[in-house]
Amino acid sequence: MGAPFPLGKLPADVLARLLAGMRPVDPRVLVGPGIGLDAAVIDMGDSLLVATTDPITFAADSIGWYAVQVNANDIATTGATPHWFMATVLLPESRADVAMAENILAQIHAACVAIGVDLVGGHTEITYGLDRPIVVGAMLGQVRRERWVTPYGARPGDALLLTKGIAVEGTAIMAREQNLGLEVKFLEGCRNFLTQPGISIVRDAAIATDAGRVHAMHDPTEGGLATGLHELAQASSVGLSIEASAVPVYAETQTLCRAMGLDPWGVIASGALLLAVEAADAENIRQALETQGIRAALIGRVTDAANTVLLHDASGTRDLPHFERDEIARLFE
Repeated sequence: MGAPFPLGKLPADVLARLLAGMRPVDPRVLVGPGIGLDAAVIDMGDSLLVATTDPITFAADSIGWYAVQVNANDIATTGATPHWFMATVLLPESRADVAMAENILAQIHAACVAIGVDLVGGHTEITYGLDRPIVVGAMLGQVRRERWVTPYGARPGDALLLTKGIAVEGTAIMAREQNLGLEVKFLEGCRNFLTQPGISIVRDAAIATDAGRVHAMHDPTEGGLATGLHELAQASSVGLSIEASAVPVYAETQTLCRAMGLDPWGVIASGALLLAVEAADAENIRQALETQGIRAALIGRVTDAANTVLLHDASGTRDLPHFERDEIARLFE
């Protein structure tokens, strides 16, 4: 028996080893399981079926709404449109009641309606050993073959864009912690980051793919932007060169991270979309996003130094740190 893993994703090297012998045998599977891959892609003939699944274990007060958004995000990173959602809702023993179930399912329904998705099934149960509800979502979408953005597509010479900033989702979660000694009005504003600027990147992806040549997209979640960058590099077997000063970090995020002793680069980051785009189209894509009210920044470029992510800041050039677990997990120790 080895040492137990910390909270968060399985270490990337462990997951890669576990998945190595699990290659799909059906030739219609164009994208199967792998590091840095947001969704599976299956060839259905005239169109491609895109499928993803993600659990929500934080933010219990908005958990149903949240589950729809993060799963839709993964679909959007392929250039696809999300269409169908399923949810497994696990409720805690001794606490589950009609009000809790109604609230979660109402959130799921409202979130689906808001983005034009149908709730098509799922499962509900009261589960032994839980102290809070958990929702595991699964989203399906479709994309025309010519509109598909492959997760392997980042190319040396591409420009790297980031929408919104880091870390939208983490800011909302941190603001739900107690005894921070910060003003109530400030914390309320941070909690509202879930909807403004918002954790959905569905519009971001649609605008970007309409405005220019997008070669790869990734939705940085657990482990923050740093983990998202490493995952993109690994998925496409490329290197990344990042300018630290160009990466937008919300002032609210900085304040909360300082109060809690967390590094914003490793804080769960849904809400930001990472894009590798044709360098000649980068400014057109950035302007198209800005015109639609979505902040976008050029943060670096793709290189041919496979699986290498370099960070340039005032102190020089160094390897971008790895976060073995999300910084938010430290709040639950």
